[in-house]
Amino acid sequence: MSLYYDAARFLAPQEAKSGSLKSRVFGSKELRASPKQIYALVAEASKWSPILAEVVEKSQLLQHERKLTPSLALILVHDLLLSKSGITAPATHPLRLAVTRHRARLGAELTKIKIRRGFGSIDELRNHVAKVGVGGTEGIVPNAASPKPMQHPRWVRINTLKSTLEDQLQTTFAGFEMVDSLEQILVRESASKILHVDKHVPDLIALAPGTDLSKAAAYRKGLILLQDKASCFPAYLLDAKPEYGTCLDACAAPGNKTTHLAAVLKGSDTTGGKPRIWACERDKVRAGILTAMIGLAACQDIVTVKAGQDFLLLNPEQKPWSEVGSLLLDPSCSGSGIIGRDDIHSVTLPSSTENGHGPAKSRKRKRKVQTDIKSIADRAREGTQEVVESDDGGNRFSERLRALAAFQLRILLHAFRFPNARRISFSTCSIHAEENEIVVLAALKSNEAKQHGWRLLGRDEQISGMKSWPIRGDVQACQAGIADGSLGAAQIAEACIRCRSGTEEGTQGFFVAAFVRSAQDGVTRSLEPEVDQDDPRNVEDSMGDSVHVDEDEEWDGLSDSDDS
Repeated sequence: MSLYYDAARFLAPQEAKSGSLKSRVFGSKELRASPKQIYALVAEASKWSPILAEVVEKSQLLQHERKLTPSLALILVHDLLLSKSGITAPATHPLRLAVTRHRARLGAELTKIKIRRGFGSIDELRNHVAKVGVGGTEGIVPNAASPKPMQHPRWVRINTLKSTLEDQLQTTFAGFEMVDSLEQILVRESASKILHVDKHVPDLIALAPGTDLSKAAAYRKGLILLQDKASCFPAYLLDAKPEYGTCLDACAAPGNKTTHLAAVLKGSDTTGGKPRIWACERDKVRAGILTAMIGLAACQDIVTVKAGQDFLLLNPEQKPWSEVGSLLLDPSCSGSGIIGRDDIHSVTLPSSTENGHGPAKSRKRKRKVQTDIKSIADRAREGTQEVVESDDGGNRFSERLRALAAFQLRILLHAFRFPNARRISFSTCSIHAEENEIVVLAALKSNEAKQHGWRLLGRDEQISGMKSWPIRGDVQACQAGIADGSLGAAQIAEACIRCRSGTEEGTQGFFVAAFVRSAQDGVTRSLEPEVDQDDPRNVEDSMGDSVHVDEDEEWDGLSDSDDS
C-alpha cells in the first residue's frame, strides 16, 4: 500500500503549491514506491478528481470508513473503478477492504455521472479522458455527437443601480436563448448565444465560456459588470440594510464587491433614504482603480473611498466608524481558489459526505488543527510582520498560510470591535481550511466575540439563495478545531459556505461566512463556543501593527484574467 500512501501526499493542498508535480515526485527522497508509478497515478487521479470526488461524496464513503482521508479515498477509488489492474494491494488489507466493500455503490454513482454526461459506457468515458488529457471536468469529452467539454462560464452581474435584469434580457441579450440549467451553458460552444439566469444570486446570469462583451454598449456604460458568481456571495450573504447603519468595505479594491453591496443596499431601501458605504483601500494605486469602478457603476453618491486608509488603523469608537452597522471583509489570501493559478491539474478533493459532513479523521489531525488555531491567534495578538512570500516548499507554504490566516483573523477581530455593527461577512478566494474554517473558529473562540456578542449566522437564518447553496464548510476542520466537544462541528460547517473550482457549479474556489451580533447582554446562541479566559489562544483587545501582505496575492473577483 506504500504506492497509495505516497501518492496521496501529492494530492494534499499544501503539496499542490510547492513546485511542479514531476519535480516534487522525482525530487522526493522519502518515497517508498516507484516515483514513476506515483507520478502516473497522481496525474490520472488529478485529472479525474472532480468526478471521483462526487462519486466519493454521493456514496458517503468517508462517512462510513473513518480510516480513509479524502486524498487516499480519491486515489483508491480511482484504481478500483478506472484502473484495469484494480487496487494493487493484498485482498485482505484493511484499506483495500475499506473501499472494495462499497464497490457496488461507488460503481453506481460513477454510472449516474456517465449517463448524465451523455456517454454510452465507462470505457468510452475513460478513453476520451485519456485522449484529451486535460485537467478537471474539461477533460471529460464524449464523442462528436455528445455534449462538449465543461468549462468555466462567463458570469455577468446586472448593475441594478443603472438597469434591470428585464431590461438587459430585452436589449443586450435579446438574441440569446435562455436555458434552464447551468450545465447546458458549460458544455456549449464558446460562440453560443445562450444564457442562464442564476438561481442563487439575484440579477446574475451565466453565458457560454469565452463570450465577448467588450464591445457591448451595456458593458462600456457599466449597465452590466463581469463578476464571478462566488465573488457575489459576500455582499449578498451580508444582506445589509440602510436601517442597520452605514456599511464599511474593509479591503475594497478593485471594487466589484463594493459596487454589488451598493446595489444590494439600494434595492433593500424602503425608506427613500440615502445608504452610505465607506470603502477602505490602503494602497493608493489600487484605490484609483476602485474609484474608477465606482464611477462606472454609478454609485459615487453611495460610496466614499478612503484612499490610503488601513482598516486596522481605524478607531471604531470614533465617528463616523462608530455608526457602522455592516462590514464586508475580503482580506488578502493565498488565492488558491483562482482558476488557472495551479501549475498542474486542479485537484478536487471529496468532502466527508455529499453535504460536507462527517466525523473527524484522527486525533493527529485534531492536534494539528488545535496547534494551527493557537499559532494563528498568537500571531494575530503579536501583530507579526513576517509573511513568507515563497511557495518553494511545503513547510514554507504552511508557514505562509499561518501568516495569512493571522492577518485575516486580525481583520475579523478588529471588525468585532465596532460598537454598532450588527452584521459582518468574511470571505477569501482560498480553498485551504487554515484561511477559512480555522480563522472562523479562532474568531469565535476569541475574547472579542464573547465580549461583544458575536456569533455565526446559521444556515437557517441566511438569505434564501445562500441557504439553498449546497456546498458547505469543511466539517472535519471544524470538528478538529473544537477541543472540548461543546459545539457540533456540523452546525458550524453548515453555517459556512464553500465554492469549488472545476465543478458543475461553475465557480472559482471561494469561502464565505457571516457573523451577527446577539442581544445586548452578550448571550449567544449555540454557534459560539464557550471561551476559556485562561486559554492563550484567545486574542486580547490590544493588537499590534498591521501584517504586511503582498497585495498581488489578493483576488477581489473583478473578473477572470481576460476580463481586466
